[in-house]
Formats: sequence, C-alpha cells, structure tokens
Amino acid sequence: MKTLTKELWLDIPERRAIVSIHREVEQLVAESGIKDGLALVNAMHITASVFINDNESGLHADYERWLEELVPFNPGSDPTKGGYLHNRTGEDNADAHHKRQIMGREVVVAITDGKLHLGPWEHIFYYEFDGKRRKRVLVKMIGE
Repeated sequence: MKTLTKELWLDIPERRAIVSIHREVEQLVAESGIKDGLALVNAMHITASVFINDNESGLHADYERWLEELVPFNPGSDPTKGGYLHNRTGEDNADAHHKRQIMGREVVVAITDGKLHLGPWEHIFYYEFDGKRRKRVLVKMIGE
C-alpha cells in the first residue's frame, strides 16, 4: 500500500476566486506512484471549497452570481439589515461560511492506471470565499 500526503498553499489576493488546482493534483498522483487508488482533495479552511466541474469561465461567473444571490456579502451583524449574526464576532465573512457549505468541502477522485479517473470535462478547482491571506489544501492519496 502506498500513500502520499501533501499540502498545496495558495495566496489569493482577492476576496473570492476560483483557482484551478488540477495540474498540481495530477503531478502529485504521478509523484505518488499509485496506479490504483483514491485521491482526497480537501479545503482546509471553513471559508473555502474544493469542487469538480467544467473549466469554463462563463460557468464560473454563473457560480459567482448565483452564490451572491443566495448568500450576499454583508459585513454587518444586524439580520434586519441583511447582516449576519456570525459577524458579531468581529469578522465580516459569514457569507463565506454559507457559500462553502453550498459548494462543499472536498472531492474524492479515483486513480486508475496512475491517472485521475475523471469524465471528459471534469476539472478540479479551489474556490476561495474569504481570501487575501494564505490558505492550504490537503491532498491525500492511498492505493497500490
């Protein structure tokens, strides 16, 4: 049985951004030497997500618009004015916690013949909802 555990560090200068981490994960599969197994890719922060979908800018813009409609950014803490109770802690990122919950925490991808076993349009992304600081993604692989 082989395993590999690595952390990818990201510095996102914007508050929100979708970043491809696909190539980095592919490189780690090659580095692991695993031919048949599983790869876990996990956002290690409660205001970020890892997801799989099409690498298409229009879709990414649609996600931004859709999430902002569902859970708009509001730095306030008064719910009667669109704010969030969580922001009473002194932070302004309550919307980021909700957006992460919607988009998910992690993905698990099969490794077959030493490569990520994905559909033709599937691509791995990191989605930052409260950036402007250094964050990490855990990549853990297990297999033979």
